[in-house]
Amino acid sequence: MHSILEFLMRHGYVVLLGWVFLEQAGLPIPSLPLLLAAGASAGAGKLNFALCLLICVFASLLADSIWYALGRSRGIKIVQWLCRISLEPDSCVRRTEGTFEKRGAKSLLLAKFIPGLGTVATPLAGIFHMKFDRFLLFDGLGSLLWAGAYLTAGYLFTGEIERIAAAARSLGGWAGLLFGCALAAYLGYKFAARQRFLHTLRIARISVDELKQKIDAGEDLTIVDLRHSVDFEADPETIPGAFRMDAADLQEGDDKLPRDREIVLYCT
Repeated sequence: MHSILEFLMRHGYVVLLGWVFLEQAGLPIPSLPLLLAAGASAGAGKLNFALCLLICVFASLLADSIWYALGRSRGIKIVQWLCRISLEPDSCVRRTEGTFEKRGAKSLLLAKFIPGLGTVATPLAGIFHMKFDRFLLFDGLGSLLWAGAYLTAGYLFTGEIERIAAAARSLGGWAGLLFGCALAAYLGYKFAARQRFLHTLRIARISVDELKQKIDAGEDLTIVDLRHSVDFEADPETIPGAFRMDAADLQEGDDKLPRDREIVLYCT
């Protein structure tokens, strides 16, 4: 934190503008420490709080507008690509689509506080053809809440943050090592959980060619298309004989599924 404070003091508002923009544009550079540091600097009288807040909201809106335009022009492929590079790609698309579909523009108010949703909420607004002025209003309010919360936290705890920064500086390289170990442990846990999920999935998985052989052989199958409505609208082609069904209905034990034949499920 001490080095962040020094860096921020040296380069000022330009750093805040560029850093927040790049993070909201998708680069894995968390802006939380920088926002706390900027708030602490404002509390110490070295930066202007209102100007910091304005810069953060502007940078966030600029990056989010780009994602909105990409979602509007490229469709669901943008969200699928973002989820593919996330730590939980297997549930990212459906979870975020479902959240946005239920809450609509209101989801933009708290999206930046929710891991996963903050990344894809803005392109989803374009995919759902939300009006641009409505998007700017809710996304601007969401950016104001997000930046304001962390800047205010830094402002209120200026003294504590400076003491934490001094303690981290006294640790020297050990602070970076501890942070790196914690991050590596978290990523390792996520990787192991994903490998367990994929192993379980492979046990009950058949290939496209195997399904084609079963269909050609006239086997009595029930094929269920579990794709979200957004994915289906983007690519309405489906396997012959399949019927569409929501995953929530499947989890609730819907009686549409027969009990006397093999059932094949597929999604994105």
